[in-house]
Amino acid sequence: MRILLVEDERRLSNVIKKGLEEDGYAVDTAFDGEEGQFMAESESYDLIILDCLLPKFDGITLCKNIRKKGHKTPILMLTAKSAIEDKVLGLDSGADDYMTKPFSFLELRSRVRALIRRTSRDSTTTLTVADLVVDPLKHTVERGGKNIAFTPKEFSILEFLLHHKDEVVTRTMVTEHVWDYNFEGMSNVVDVFLANLRKKIDKNTSKKLIHTVHGVGYKISEVA
Repeated sequence: MRILLVEDERRLSNVIKKGLEEDGYAVDTAFDGEEGQFMAESESYDLIILDCLLPKFDGITLCKNIRKKGHKTPILMLTAKSAIEDKVLGLDSGADDYMTKPFSFLELRSRVRALIRRTSRDSTTTLTVADLVVDPLKHTVERGGKNIAFTPKEFSILEFLLHHKDEVVTRTMVTEHVWDYNFEGMSNVVDVFLANLRKKIDKNTSKKLIHTVHGVGYKISEVA
């Protein structure tokens, strides 16, 4: 899952980015309204976290501009203003949720998960294929009732595959949704991670779930 964070307070931005990345999200950052709008319109995100008070133009204007362009990406607005009128203004501008600073990161994490889950194509709390069960909220993976340990990045890739169950996803699609805007890794980094996923999920099982579609990418499915 990929998130855009538009926050001009660098220290707060770094704290939020680090915390979300520890949860397995890829996080791009912008520090003013103009940069935020450019990134929101040029990249694909699962969620936008948007500060209300920004340089160049404010978060309310940015939120309205995003919605005018037809983007339906969920937006969580952050602000130091706590008055009901300010919250109403933020929600009326197109935001889906609103948090007042200072806030608990645990609450931010919960709201992020809720917004992504609410707008996901799969609204169930778990993602499944055959006897593989993934719980995005608990960050747990089971195959045949046995727990499997995953790194945050491995979990993010697996979750992305499951959101596209039975569909072929390209290496570019995986890279764009799992790594941030500044990622400059090895050309075969996706193949390396998929090989690790295959070892953990399909090793010693008769039914293989992760399949390579030669020349195109990968898919997770009960059928090759």
